[in-house]
Amino acid sequence: MALPSGPTIRALRLFGSRGPRMTRRAPRVQHDFRSYATTLESNSKGLVLKVSEGGKSSPKRLSQLWLRDQTLWNASIASNPPEVSFDSVMAKGDVSGMADLTEKIRGYGICFVTNTPKTPEATNELLEAIGPIRNTHYGGFYDFVPDLAKADTAYTNLALAAHTDTTYFTEPAGLQAFHMLSHTSPPNKANDDSSLGGQSLLVDGFYAAYRLKKEYPEAYETLREVRLPWHASGNDGVAIAPDRAYPVIEASPYKFHRVRWNNDDRGVIPLNVNVDKWYSAARRWDSILRRKQNEYWFQLEPGRVLIFDNWRVLHGRSAFEGLRRICGGYINRDDFISRWKTSNFPRSEVIAANMQLK
Repeated sequence: MALPSGPTIRALRLFGSRGPRMTRRAPRVQHDFRSYATTLESNSKGLVLKVSEGGKSSPKRLSQLWLRDQTLWNASIASNPPEVSFDSVMAKGDVSGMADLTEKIRGYGICFVTNTPKTPEATNELLEAIGPIRNTHYGGFYDFVPDLAKADTAYTNLALAAHTDTTYFTEPAGLQAFHMLSHTSPPNKANDDSSLGGQSLLVDGFYAAYRLKKEYPEAYETLREVRLPWHASGNDGVAIAPDRAYPVIEASPYKFHRVRWNNDDRGVIPLNVNVDKWYSAARRWDSILRRKQNEYWFQLEPGRVLIFDNWRVLHGRSAFEGLRRICGGYINRDDFISRWKTSNFPRSEVIAANMQLK
């Protein structure tokens, strides 16, 4: 099989089905700063890249590091959501739990960590085991109640539509975590968690993008091609915007890369864009995000930490009463991917794969 010129990715398997797939083909290989004719063959050890050097063919095994499925999902994931135990992830001298956690986040975009001690200290320790907690204008590790300490709707008890966080950064946060430490009733109401509201919402943005591309291809191309301004300007002394405008959907023909969607952070549509066409595409997109069959609703619980891929999974919540205490943090994408690689594969293979040679 001839080696293609550009990188693509094997991805996209529907949760609970055989679903659509895309296949990653190996990237162009350069050796000693020169390109050589190459072929790619498979054996029991993985992929063998044969590099022709001076008429001789020398095999170089290419790790199957990137040949991993990403599973698209909808509301049906509620029957069996990905989860791991806190003790397995934090086990000393055993990375299998961390490997399981990071592989599930990479594959599904979400994972719950069960039996986590119900403290901010344990939550912080869990996140730092994955990677350094990212500092933003909100700080690093967060531990808050709905008191509007920051000018952000997260610090209220209002309902929030499905969105991604930090759209206004050049590189949005990679992972995000929520651990609900407590939820108490208001003084005039019985302490009944089930009636307080505050259900959490997750939507697989890659599945939504897949549906949009399949059902409304013109709308998909509009949201992929039109670049928009994004900003964070709600707090005094803060005026953040990315290095350039970015589209709602970043993708190649073979790979969904990132979703950036938050109406509260979006700037105006550029003057050179057909505004009616963009808003029509945005309505199509929003309608897919709001389909009941695409919305995974659940209740956060003390001891059950949610960690999700902020480049892929949109989150929201219903309105709630009472006082809710949430802790968590952001982790950079590169730090997460590094942890996924080093916990799932031998270091020598990781280094070789990073160099795109094996």
